[in-house]
Parts: sequence; C-alpha cells; structure tokens
Amino acid sequence: MEKQQQPVAIVVGAGPSGLATAACLKHLSIPYIILEREDCFASLWKKYSYDRLHLHLAKQFCELPHISFPSTYPTYVPKKEFLHYLDEYVSHFQINPLYKRSVESAIYDEGSEKWDVKAMNLSSGEIEEYSGRFLVVATGETADTFIPDVEGLNTFTGEVIHSTRYKNGEKFRDRNVLVVGSGNSGMEIALDVSNFGAKTSIVVRSPVHVASREMIHMGLFLLKYIRHTLVDSLLVLLGKLSYGDLTKYGIERPQEGPFSMKVKYGKYAVIDRGTIKKIKSGEIQVLPAISSIKNNVVVFENGKSHPFDTIVFATGFKRSTNKWLKGDDYLLNDDGIAKPSFPNNWKGKKGLYCAGLARRGLYGAALDAQNIANDIKMQLLM
Repeated sequence: MEKQQQPVAIVVGAGPSGLATAACLKHLSIPYIILEREDCFASLWKKYSYDRLHLHLAKQFCELPHISFPSTYPTYVPKKEFLHYLDEYVSHFQINPLYKRSVESAIYDEGSEKWDVKAMNLSSGEIEEYSGRFLVVATGETADTFIPDVEGLNTFTGEVIHSTRYKNGEKFRDRNVLVVGSGNSGMEIALDVSNFGAKTSIVVRSPVHVASREMIHMGLFLLKYIRHTLVDSLLVLLGKLSYGDLTKYGIERPQEGPFSMKVKYGKYAVIDRGTIKKIKSGEIQVLPAISSIKNNVVVFENGKSHPFDTIVFATGFKRSTNKWLKGDDYLLNDDGIAKPSFPNNWKGKKGLYCAGLARRGLYGAALDAQNIANDIKMQLLM
C-alpha cells in the first residue's frame, strides 16, 4: 500500500461538481487533491452522452463559480461548447485530477481527526492511501448506470445498450427501436432515433410533466418572486394549453406540480424538443411498462407484444457511495443523495461535505462548491 501526499481536502469525483469545488478551493488557496476513477474529467459529458445533447436550462443557471460562459454562447449551450468551457475552466484553475483512482474506502480517524481514503490505482493495481482533514463527495447523481431486471432480457436476440452508450441514430436507421425511460434523455433519444428513420417506440411507465424550454425558463425566473406552488399551477396550465390532453397518447400528468416533483423526488419535467409532435403524429409509439422479453419480442403490461431490433435503456443511474463511505449516517442516504434539505444539503459532520447531490443540477452544484470552500476556509482560520 502506497502512502500519498496529505492535502487539506480530498475531493472524490472530477465531474462538474468536483471541478467547481476544486476551483473554489483554489480560489481560497486551500490545498486539495481530486480522485477520479475515469481517465478524464467530466467523463459523462466527454464519453457517455449523445451528440445532440444541450444543457436543458439557460446558460445563466449552469455556470460554474468564478467563470461565466462566453457571451457568444447560445442561451442553451450545446455539448461541444460546454466541453470547451470545462476545458478552459480546468486550465484556468490549474485543476489536475488524479485519474483512474477508484475509491475503495473513506473512514474518519477519530485520533488524527482526518479522513483516511484508500483508492485503487486502476493503472497499476496498487492501493494508494490518502489523508485529509476534509472530504468532499462530488461523485455526481449520474454515477453508475442502471438497467432494471426484466424477465427474459438475457434472451433478447437484438442489441441492448444503456443511454450512456448512445451517440446518434445513424446505425439504427430502418430498425425497430424501443427506448425504455421517459425522462429527458429517453424522450430526446427517441426523437433522435426517429429523426434518423428508425421505427421508434418509447416506454412511459410513470406520469410526467411536459414543458417547453421557455416555460421552464419563465418558471425559474418566477421562483425568485413567488412560491413554487403558484409557479407549478401556472406551468400546469400552460402545459395543458400547449400540449392538450396527452392521456390518449399514453402520457399521464402527475398530481403534483413540476417544481414540487423536482424538489421532493428529483424528477425533472420533460423539456420537449419535438418528441410530443412525433408522438401525436404516430411516428413515435408510446407503450406501457415491459412485462417480459422472449427472443426479439417484448411483451407489455397491457398484454400486447411487439418485435424489436434494439432496446435503449434510458433508465438512469444509481450511486455506490454507501459501499466506500464509512461512518456517515447524517449527510447521504443509501442511494447516495443528500439527506438534509436544500439549502443545507452540502455539509455533514467531522469535515464531510457533498457537492451536486441535492438534485439541483449545475446551479446547485455551483452553490454547494462555494459554500464548501467558504466553510473549510472559516474552519482553517478558527
């Protein structure tokens, strides 16, 4: 086991949350290291996202601390420009993550009053040991891909991929494609596959709110001035006026409003980029939950069955923090999401923090990063 340097703070994860935290620590001259299990920063954006991806919110809600997006960037920043922004961000703050380090355990030592972190160096196979007064969990809400257990999935004769392996619909042209999952990724991948000429279906299991970019932007603006229940009522009304009754197409609207759903359950409204129009025209078929699979035939809960060539699971992510973070029963729940409510979600006990785990997107991660760095600085001055 190799003993490494002893920074003041150890940051786990070099996604946008970890980068924001590193920048804020650097800004306050606080020594730190970042441990990242992938071979690059922002790996979800660089390696595991589809080509047409844009930031779903306007750019002013997605900036990281201390550096704004260039004024030449469009309101809704495309993937390519966002990655360029992150490259410039990392260069400006001289952020140098230790790559291919998979954290195996993080334990608070009462004697030294420090966090002892063991990480596997995936290049050498050696276990490295780090020690720091503060530990920041910035592993992200989108840490480990999740594909649900489906009866007979192992018999499927076609191609099965998670949305993180989907780039564009070019190779799916003229195929029967089933997209499982009706969040923003699922809806947009279904649109993209259809645009490339695939016969497209999408599984919509749960009620979802559908809104336009403009509606969400207006809602975020109004949240500064009026309570979210009123904003929810307005967005639901606008949704009904804009999209009509979608139940006849297989899409139910939740009882709770879109911002209430986001705060309580982390469920985002679907920001429609053209999928609903294709659903209404019949170009994209909406199907209920999957019951079972046999060979290339998928059976649905309504008893109907259809053959498919490809299944894309846009079924989200799980977090594995509880496997390596020991002794914390306050800050993170079993699913790796912050227990305390926003805006107090970022601070635990004994020098433990988390960034970007309150289901508040990049905006929340930026706030977390600033709060964490300021709090660490204050404790160092005590």
